This record gives sequence, structure tokens and C-alpha cells, in this order.
Amino acid sequence: MSSAGKVLRASSAMGIVAVMVATLGWVAPSGAAGSTASRPQEDVRFNAMSAATPSASTYLCKGYDACQRAGYPHAGYKAVSAKKTMYWQMYGGHNCTNYAAYRLVQSGMANKRPWTGEGNATHWGVAMSKITDTTPMVGAIAWWRKGTSGGASGHVAYVEQVVSPTEIIVSEDSWGGDFSWRRITSGRGWPDGFIHFNDAAVSNVAAPKVIGTPAVGASLQADPGAWHPAGTYKYRWFVDGTRLPNQNKQTFAPRPAHLGKEIAVRIIGERTGYRAATADSAPTPAVEPGTLTTVAAPTVSGTAEVDRTLTVDPGAAASPFKAVTPSPAIQWYADGAAIPGATGTSLALGQAQIGKHVTARVTWRAAAHHDLAAASAATEPVLAGTITASGFAVTGDARRGQVLRVEPGTVEPATAEVRIEWLRNGKPTGVTGETYALQPGDVGARIRPRITITQTHFRTFSHTMAPSARVVTDPSLRVKAIGKPGRAVVRIRVVAPGVANVRGAVTVRVGKQTAQADLRNGRARVVVRDLKPGTRAVRVAYAGRPLITPVRSPRSTVVVARPR
Repeated sequence: MSSAGKVLRASSAMGIVAVMVATLGWVAPSGAAGSTASRPQEDVRFNAMSAATPSASTYLCKGYDACQRAGYPHAGYKAVSAKKTMYWQMYGGHNCTNYAAYRLVQSGMANKRPWTGEGNATHWGVAMSKITDTTPMVGAIAWWRKGTSGGASGHVAYVEQVVSPTEIIVSEDSWGGDFSWRRITSGRGWPDGFIHFNDAAVSNVAAPKVIGTPAVGASLQADPGAWHPAGTYKYRWFVDGTRLPNQNKQTFAPRPAHLGKEIAVRIIGERTGYRAATADSAPTPAVEPGTLTTVAAPTVSGTAEVDRTLTVDPGAAASPFKAVTPSPAIQWYADGAAIPGATGTSLALGQAQIGKHVTARVTWRAAAHHDLAAASAATEPVLAGTITASGFAVTGDARRGQVLRVEPGTVEPATAEVRIEWLRNGKPTGVTGETYALQPGDVGARIRPRITITQTHFRTFSHTMAPSARVVTDPSLRVKAIGKPGRAVVRIRVVAPGVANVRGAVTVRVGKQTAQADLRNGRARVVVRDLKPGTRAVRVAYAGRPLITPVRSPRSTVVVARPR
């Protein structure tokens, strides 16, 4: 029968569903790490074994996170399991042999299987029979050969605690299963032996240190501390508790990805005749940004004259890491003040830069590095020609409906462009040109033109002429007179475009009688009394206001009846 068939039959004998049967901890043949050959069958999930012997073991926790929360750590195996990292050429991930090998490597053993040939769990105690006995020790490997307790391919676990000669606590992982901690008591399910790979070890008597200031690109050195007995040392660098692959020298320079993280070193002390031991340094403060260096300063080229363009060569900067390429950010300045929006490699010189010294400041940036600023030399003051203008004048009456006009003057140079913009109370109206027609919205405002004269390479000439008087408006007057017995009722409506609420006094004369009233919202009702019967002449006069001119109504008549 095939090995797979034997596993299935063994699982069935223990009451386990066939799909739950799998290898727990296979290893590639010696010298074939990472082999893609099909995996030979090994031990069944250890869950099956424990289920067959409930009185021999008790699970304390299951799963990396659940165990961690319960105070039963996975010693970092969760991360390497996720990466399928292989130890002693065992298959990575959930695998009893890979986990046991990982713990031994973590405790200081080399990541190389200490025997040749088969790596299935059942073979461990056989291959290492010289260091295998029945005495449990912390750090030893609990070993089950294949069979009733060890499943089809055996099992290995790491001894975490020895409660008594007949009671131990182990941590373990299993192929097709999960990480767990178990309490095992003597009896059915007790290990067939304990492999003492790493029971005796050198001792660290003065902790290792990391020497140097932790910064990106700055070299750190590991001081191994003091050991008894003294020996040789290996170095493993860690960032925020995670080991860095291929960083095995005594010196180490943090990279940009390590910014803000803590660095620590693990020392593996070794001496012939002793098992290796490890000691970790205290973590450093958080890694600071690195320092960029200037390779070439920025330079500005071009003529410093208005309406011409300057160009900057940003130069160059470098990081301690060749793979890091700093990028430049450019800002142009005029007499030391930043020019808004001027952040490109070229600058078109405008009116605001006339007479000023221009510089370009380049700020080099790279992830995890301090910014590095470098400035170009300043240009000479920006040159510009001078425009002269004379003879401009404003004509017209500041009255709604009238037109204001700018009478042209003389400009030098004659080719300069003249632009006229009209202002209302100092703010642009949107009207340009030589004339401006006064609208109702201008009533009460002061209107004046601003003359702007431009010419390439010249300083712009700008002059705002004196404002007009406040714009006034001519009102319209409507009168309606109604004759009554012995009196006349006169209704008055005054409308002044540009004025919302027309006020002021009105005088009403009917025949020889006179009456006065004040407008409210442009309206008034006046009653003229003591009138004799007959047709009487009606006249109304509005006195006006500061922004409204006076107005009189045409002569009209009203018929007054006899008193009753």
C-alpha cells in the first residue's frame, strides 16, 4: 500500500475525516532546499492524536493571535510562517518540523539541519539518538515517532516549560493544522523522547549595544557585550522587532524604509563544545531622517530685463544610498521674497521684479531624508525702460444718462499700447475704452478712468485720474389731482432712477392755496382745503435731494365742487 494510503487508513482508524489528513512537517532532502518535488507523507494533524488521547494532553490555546492574546507567544513564527520561510530545509508555513527548527534557530542554532537524510518528524529522534533521552528540558524538542501517538509520520514540539518530570507544556505547529500550546502529562500521548539540541549554552553577562546615532544612511555598529565563556559572534539586525534578511555584519546602515523605527541587534555567541546562545540589545531611538549632500549648486542664466526669461539649472544632490534619487523643488525669489506661483525651471520677468535681484532656491527632497536647500547667485537688478504720458483729460457731466470721455494725450514711446479702464468708487466696472455712459447704478458714486500704458521691456505706466463729482439723477414727477367739495386731493409720484427710496419735500399749489408734504418711497398725498368752487390751476414742485435734481410738474387743473 502507498504511504498516502497508509495515512488515510491511520486517520480513519482514529475517526478523522479523510480530508483532514495531511503531512505535518516534511523536509526537502538534504542539499535540496526549496525543492519542488512532491512532498512525502508525514504525520497527521496532531489534533487527531490528541483527540484519541484526551486524558494525556490539554490545549491551552490555538492560533497565533489567540495564543498571543492569552499570553502564549508564537515567538515570531507567525510572520515567517506567512512568508513560507524554510528552516532546516523544512517546508515553511504550518508545519511541526519547520516550527521546531525555527525555535532552535531562534535560540542560536544555525539554519542547517544537523543530520543528513530524511527530515520527517519520526526520523528526528533516530537521527539524533546521541542527544535524545527521556528527560524533559526547557528548550528541548519533544519527539514522537510514527505510530499511535505520533501519527503516520511522527511529530515534534518545543518544550516551553517543565512542570515536573511527568508534566510539560509545549508549543507546536502542525501541517494542515494550526499553531497551539498544550499541557501534556505522563501516560498515553507522552513524547517518545526529548532531543537536547540546545540545553547547554554560553551565557551573556553584559548586554549587547548598538553604537551610533540612528539615522538613515548613518553607520551603526554592534557591540556584542560580554560573554562567558568568550567566543565568536554572529549578528542579526532587527527593525521594530522584525529581522532584516541578509544583514549579518557587525555594522548596519538604516535605509529609508526604516525611518521612525527602532533598531536592535541580536548577538549569537558561539564556542566550540557549547551550545550557542543569543542576546538582544536594547532598541535604539527611532531612526531619524538621513542627510542629503550638495553635488552641484543651482545656477541662473538669462538677461535680467523685464519681459525676458531666466532659466535655472537646479544642480544636483545625493543620498548615501545610490538607489535614492533626490528630486528638486524650485522657488524663485525677488529681493528675498518668494514670487507667487514661480516654481518652474524658468521665470518670465514681470513688472513686479523690476529693479529687484532675482534668485532661484532649489530644495532637494527624498523620502526619509532631511530637505536640502541651495540657492543660486542673485542676478543684477531687473532692468526696464520708462514710459512718459501727458495731456490726458476727462470731460462730461456727472449725471445719469450723460457720457464721460477721456481726451487723448501724448505717449512716449508712441508705439506703446494705451488701455483705459473705468472705475466706480475705485473698483473696476468692467467698462473699457475712451467713453463711459453713466447708468442708474452709478448714481451717488464717483467715476474715474485708470489709464494703463504698456510696452515690451518697459515699466508699465499706470495713472488713475481725478474722480468725478458724485453722479446725480434727474427724476420724473407724476401728479394726479381730484376735485372734492371745497378741497382738492393731489397724489404725487417721484421716480429717480438709481435711487431706491426717494425722499424730500414737495409743494402743492391749487389756485391760491398752498400745502406741503414729505415723500415716502417717492409718494405723497396732499389735501388742499378751503377752495372755492370752480376750475383751479394745480402746480407741484419737488425740492430735490443731494443726489436728485429738483423738478416741477407742468400746469394742470382741477374742478372743485361746492361744499355740501
